[in-house]
Amino acid sequence: MRPGKMHADEPDFTESLVHRLIASQFPDWAGLPVEPVVPVGTSHAMYRLGEDLVVRLPRTAGTAGEVDMEQRWLPRLAPRLPAAIPVPLGRGVPAEDYPWHWSVFRWLDGANPVVGQLAEPGLFATDLADFVTALHRIDPAGAPPSFRSEPLAARDASTRAALAELHEAVDTGAALAVWEAALSACAPTGPAVWIHADLQPGNLLLANGRLSAVIDFGCMGLGDAAVDLIAAWYLLPAHARGTFRTAVHADDAAWARGRGWALSTALGELRYYRESNPAMAAIARHVIREVLTDGESGGGSGGGSGGNSREQHAV
Repeated sequence: MRPGKMHADEPDFTESLVHRLIASQFPDWAGLPVEPVVPVGTSHAMYRLGEDLVVRLPRTAGTAGEVDMEQRWLPRLAPRLPAAIPVPLGRGVPAEDYPWHWSVFRWLDGANPVVGQLAEPGLFATDLADFVTALHRIDPAGAPPSFRSEPLAARDASTRAALAELHEAVDTGAALAVWEAALSACAPTGPAVWIHADLQPGNLLLANGRLSAVIDFGCMGLGDAAVDLIAAWYLLPAHARGTFRTAVHADDAAWARGRGWALSTALGELRYYRESNPAMAAIARHVIREVLTDGESGGGSGGGSGGNSREQHAV
């Protein structure tokens, strides 16, 4: 596969393709320069259009259905959230050898967070908790199921398969202990809520150290609120997790499920991307390390074990 191509059967994305699509369907924007967005997305190709716009094109048939969902729901969610989210300005149709619908959004400025380089980890944890809490409180009436709407137990077989395949890279005993604790935690007792379901570094933007925007809502929908707790291990240093946990009011059961979701998600990503996408694999390794060193019980309120204990797990 050529550099930047995530799937062997995806369309051949080029600046020329985007220019042709825009010229034929949005002539008012036809003269704007087109530039690929880096880093390359795994499910969508992104091209900046001029200074203020971005074109988002699904890479596969499996993600093409996200366009309808984003066009319908993002404008409804945006006014109820404390940070900016993408709001579609245009909907493209299949043309120019591109087979699916696609979108044009307003460009959102900001930088992706880098764990270990956060200027204000505590403030970022609070911002993140405010966003998650606001999202979970939005009226769920009519909302679709999230991409990660299944109960955690439904991921048992795939999680154990990933551990078996990655046994040389992951402390399997420690990982199984975390996983089984998550499975034994009490199930959610209330109705499903709106979740983002993919709160990872590439999907958040910071400005002056504070959360300014959350992007890529392709996994959004109704699910267990604990799914969004993956942010604690994907985005925060150990000493800021307690701030986040307190602010989202996560009890022991929810925190254990969130830890399990983070572990299962990262194992799946490492299994899938370890050869094809080094950047994604590196994030997955980091998350697995954080999960396995975040205290014996997974409570996280005291910042985990941190420090040198991370060296015990070869991920």
